[in-house]
Amino acid sequence: MQKTILGVFLTLLLLPSSQAFSQEFSDNAPTLSVSFASEIPYLYKDSEGHTVAVGIVENNNSLTPITNVRIQVSFFDNFSNTPIEVIEGNSILEVISSNGQSPYVIRSQSIDSNITHASISLLGFDSSVVKQKRLTVFPSEVLLDGSFSFSGILRNGGAPSSNTNVHLAFYDSFDPPRILSVSTVEIGSVLPNTQVNFDINEKIDSRSVGFLLFAESNIFSSDSVDVKIPPPPQLLTKLAKINNVSIKDNLGNNLSEIKIGSPVRIESETLVQFSADQNTNETPYTYYVQVKESGKVPFVEFIGKYEGRFIGTGSQSQTVDWVPEKEGLYFVETFVWDRNNVPIAERGPVAIILIN
Repeated sequence: MQKTILGVFLTLLLLPSSQAFSQEFSDNAPTLSVSFASEIPYLYKDSEGHTVAVGIVENNNSLTPITNVRIQVSFFDNFSNTPIEVIEGNSILEVISSNGQSPYVIRSQSIDSNITHASISLLGFDSSVVKQKRLTVFPSEVLLDGSFSFSGILRNGGAPSSNTNVHLAFYDSFDPPRILSVSTVEIGSVLPNTQVNFDINEKIDSRSVGFLLFAESNIFSSDSVDVKIPPPPQLLTKLAKINNVSIKDNLGNNLSEIKIGSPVRIESETLVQFSADQNTNETPYTYYVQVKESGKVPFVEFIGKYEGRFIGTGSQSQTVDWVPEKEGLYFVETFVWDRNNVPIAERGPVAIILIN
């Protein structure tokens, strides 16, 4: 009998841990360490009066992704050491890659103005298979004029994806930065090798200086892109302002995707605020279009121009024709300079076009 018990004990010792025990872990495991970027979450009140705790959870393991990260937030007031309420939540990302991070956003159930601070703890997590980085997010220009406005493109890899979401995690200028809020754009199902345009327009915390842009679906994820937010617009000092940049075919239809060799027309509308020469009421100008291929080191594919003359104030349209010769994702930039090559308008809104 003693030999039998000893044999069973030795067998359990020799079994790999994945066969002998469950694959659920806590942050005490030496090989699967999960921590918080800050032990104190950032708190804010949402539009309904609930308190929201925001922060970053980190997977410090260099080999194993994790999933089902469970986080507990205890909300307190200044009068008692007993929490007003305790809420459990999860990380924004379903799977956090090895050496990866994910924001968490956990909201109180009650509307209580007495909540002043919170504590966080890790309840557990599971190991996970890797989600391949087959999603790509391309940011466009950020506009901040009363509210935050942003648009971009999501490209999917070589398999159908469902439950696809794009996330924007806004951060401040602290060192290290604090996550102030997270906005999510729900995309849903995306066919393989396709792109989806997305946009967002909302009010954000005025202390936001940038955001991390990333995406995840049921099977894929993306790298994170750090996007800076421009300072609020100053009083207008330029003669003109470029509006409504569009890419059209010869029939006037707006385009976001075209074939190689198909001619397109890049159009803008420029609003003149005042004349450069008050005597003649005229402003000669050159309208430039620059097309750059996306990438870490953008390559200028095309530069075109249009010569014109503003008479007085008001709006005027400009058009430049372009025939794309290479596949890829391109950013279209527009400029208006005077005849001395001095800018008389800020760069126009950036347009995005896919050539295939």
